[in-house]
Amino acid sequence: MDVTLLGTGAPAGLPRPDCPCAACAAAQGAQARAATALLVDGALLLDLTPGAAFAAARAGRSLAGVRQVLLSHPHDGPAVEVPAGLPQPGRVPDGRELALLTGHRVRAVALDAPGTGYAVTGPDGRRLLYVPPGGAPAGLEEPAEPYDLILADVVGRPDGLARLRAVGAAGPTTDVVAVHLDHDVPPGPELARRLAAAGARAVPDGTTLTVGAYEDVPDVPRRTLVLGGARSGKSVEAERRLEAFPDVLYVATGGTRGGDTEWAARVSAHRERRPGSWRTTETCDLVPLLKDEGPPLLVDCLSLWLTDAMDAVGAWDDAEWAGGGERALGDRVRELAEAVRDTRRTVVAVSNEVGSGIVPATASGRRYRDELGRLNAAFANECEQVLLLVAGQALVLRG
Repeated sequence: MDVTLLGTGAPAGLPRPDCPCAACAAAQGAQARAATALLVDGALLLDLTPGAAFAAARAGRSLAGVRQVLLSHPHDGPAVEVPAGLPQPGRVPDGRELALLTGHRVRAVALDAPGTGYAVTGPDGRRLLYVPPGGAPAGLEEPAEPYDLILADVVGRPDGLARLRAVGAAGPTTDVVAVHLDHDVPPGPELARRLAAAGARAVPDGTTLTVGAYEDVPDVPRRTLVLGGARSGKSVEAERRLEAFPDVLYVATGGTRGGDTEWAARVSAHRERRPGSWRTTETCDLVPLLKDEGPPLLVDCLSLWLTDAMDAVGAWDDAEWAGGGERALGDRVRELAEAVRDTRRTVVAVSNEVGSGIVPATASGRRYRDELGRLNAAFANECEQVLLLVAGQALVLRG
């Protein structure tokens, strides 16, 4: 079964008409995207968008063989004229299945938002799932047979992909392609990086995909370190990298600070951002978690882990530091780095980058700065990907 993407953009396209934002300004040439529409084996058209016949011609395809046009958007999607020769567009009721003379079977999938999703099974038995913008499948049952190809609003609804993964509908060999792309993310390398972290990819308009060809499925980095200064966006970046995965364990190393209302507000803001399916544990005992099997870990943050470790070895007292505290801290950092090297879990860790600022006025402050630099270097050395957040922008240092 082959799928030609006549468009991969949001309903208004990318760039949006008359939008002055930086993302739209950069969406030129190959980065420009028409509204998403799919041509399946030249026989089934999912979503009829303006200029569909011209888009098909540019992709070297024809709409002459289309036997069924189905709409997914709420309210029948954008208002467009039906090109001559095409059948009148329709919609399949949720849960109903449509059998085409071409051998394709189409089942309407219920969503948690207005619109209709479509699961298409080709004559060769290959299966794809197409989800309209802003929606995610609802009422999923476990276990589910994995789709060969999923085309969905990965940027806007990463939780939808997490739901599919939770029940097995998106497996290790499922090709996940992001469609309905809007100006939420700058096009080009930044879009590709964010999607790759979710195990997804984007393709240009006019691309033909062979359902079941897995060679282009991106590998999600198993260990990632996200560095940055205060309010650089590092925690948001770390959370974004795992929001398309279910059952994430959020490891909060800061604990609670009784009476500190500013700290309580920070903790509350972090909790409100996390998906409801994530669990939270407050601990600095990271090594056992890394050695255990289980869902992905998000560790926020290593800076506070180091504070706890330095407290434990008496690092703030010069005599204790010289009398064995420095060696004990080095042992703890090495044990953590070895656990990161050997872990089977997906890990995203956050840490502060403090070595480029003002030199601390106290010996203990300089000691903390130096040891955090050493910890970050040791942890980063065991990661497939390392990012530095500056002004909310991610710079790839490794991977």
